[in-house]
Amino acid sequence: MAEYQHHEHDVLVIGAGGAGLRAAIEASSAGVSVGLVCKSLLGKAHTVMAEGGVAAALANVDDRDGWSVHFADTMRGGQYLSNWRMAELHAREAPDRVRELEAWGALFDRTDDGRILQRNFGGHKYPRLAHVGDRTGLEMIRTLQDYGIHQGMEVYMEHAIVALLKDGDRVVGAFGYDRERGRFRVFRAKAVILATGGIGRAFKITSNSWEYTGDGHGLAYEAGAALLDMEFVQFHPTGMVWPPSVRGILVTEGVRGEGGTLTNSEGNRFMFDDIPDLYKNQTADSPEEGWIYTQGDKEARRPPELLTRDHVARCIVREIREGRGSPHDGVYLDIAWIKEKLPNAEEHIKRKLPSMYHQFKQLADIDITKETMEVGPTTHYVMGGVLVDADTQMSTVPGLFAAGECAAGLHGANRLGGNSLSDLLVFGQRAGRYAAEFARENGNGTIDDGQVEAAVGETLAPFDRENSGENPFDIQYELQDRMQELVGIVRNEGDMQKALEVIDELRQRAQKVSVIGNREYNPGWHTALDLKFLMIVSEAVARAALERKESRGAHFREDYEDKDEEFGNINITQHRNENGEMVINRIPVQSIREDLAAIIEENR
Repeated sequence: MAEYQHHEHDVLVIGAGGAGLRAAIEASSAGVSVGLVCKSLLGKAHTVMAEGGVAAALANVDDRDGWSVHFADTMRGGQYLSNWRMAELHAREAPDRVRELEAWGALFDRTDDGRILQRNFGGHKYPRLAHVGDRTGLEMIRTLQDYGIHQGMEVYMEHAIVALLKDGDRVVGAFGYDRERGRFRVFRAKAVILATGGIGRAFKITSNSWEYTGDGHGLAYEAGAALLDMEFVQFHPTGMVWPPSVRGILVTEGVRGEGGTLTNSEGNRFMFDDIPDLYKNQTADSPEEGWIYTQGDKEARRPPELLTRDHVARCIVREIREGRGSPHDGVYLDIAWIKEKLPNAEEHIKRKLPSMYHQFKQLADIDITKETMEVGPTTHYVMGGVLVDADTQMSTVPGLFAAGECAAGLHGANRLGGNSLSDLLVFGQRAGRYAAEFARENGNGTIDDGQVEAAVGETLAPFDRENSGENPFDIQYELQDRMQELVGIVRNEGDMQKALEVIDELRQRAQKVSVIGNREYNPGWHTALDLKFLMIVSEAVARAALERKESRGAHFREDYEDKDEEFGNINITQHRNENGEMVINRIPVQSIREDLAAIIEENR
């Protein structure tokens, strides 16, 4: 029998980004024992890369804002496939979570009278994003980390979880290893919270960090939990495209929120040419109106560059495909032009967008205060994830909770910018609260040694095939190439069927990969173990996208370009059957409460 260390907690949180830290803080405050597992170092989670801000209807800049408007904006952005209860809770509770963060030490930008400043962002009717320049995620993690480490939780840095452990139908722990030494760990817990983030590393061009290999999605799926809305993958419209070494790195929506414009090679602001009917009455019909909106004019409407991300990304792809793109297959994003409007434009840009200024200057030798940027879509976020209860965040498996990007329901077919960070806070807090409650009401389960030994054997298998199998990096790169090509922004039946064939072939090859060296910090071994989860999420995206025979939100099919009323009333779920096969189900969208339906109508 392999040797491994045992750890026991009431609540185990897997992932230490915004959702994981907030969940751990809440569970600790309830007086239960909490273990926090993070794949990298504490404070290095992908949340630090979030730039634009936290969406919350504080109404500090525009007093017409409120939770009901935020709710309506979120439902509209999600094409009415969002879980309405999650959207309601999110809109109602986000302001309190932001004020709480401020009380814990977060230093937000300020209005002239000292309140938290809020900026414009795509899909939001009013200035709603509380921000710290363009480094909001970093400030959020710093605050949560500094506050959280004093709450009594035990942190396991540079640890990876490879399997959840069950006692009957209930999750009772997890098996993993420390990445530095390769030592095995068994975690016993009364409740487990998944807060592992997204799946961006299944695609070639992505803004996501190396941790985003779909671990939480895959762990939940293998434990029997259902996944929801996996066809909806958000391609952020503005990632860097040149030089090749920086392709995919995020360019915050805050650039456009501060007045940045998108133009093609002909100098045309092409977003004015394609404004969806759903947003026509909220969108400026002239560049001047768009500009004064970004400067706080309450009577103006937002510029079309601040339409929802799915629409902006598709418009950019259209310009490139039709030969109006920039030299490196992008379009132009220009914030330097505001010197025509502001006498201190250069200082204004550096103050409002410090990270963007340094990012382009250091990585591309471009001064954004004087020059245009080349940008194009980059894989950014997955709206799909673990199906959870709206109030408690418990999955369909008892004892297993999920929050943040690895959970689903809030965002529907498309996420609004800024809603991700408030999602982390609102539902991280709820997951921690209800996981602690579950732990107090349920005793410890039994850890099955057979499950542990099976996990040990699977984890060590790549070493047993030394020099006889493929390099895991080759398989990961091929998967990323083919997912980008076949299940990217524009999809069709033939490509996605081909993708499933490719994924099946790659899965078989992944089961035969070999690694060299030993268990102590071995990146090849780590990648070999990531492949299982990458295959699960890739298959889930492709199968759900095949099932949804329409175009809606972030899911666009060139063989079904229009919305279909039938699919507008269903969500797609997936689970693993007894034979290990992925099963697709259609479930009806929940009927919305009458008072909330009235709010949506009032805000159309």
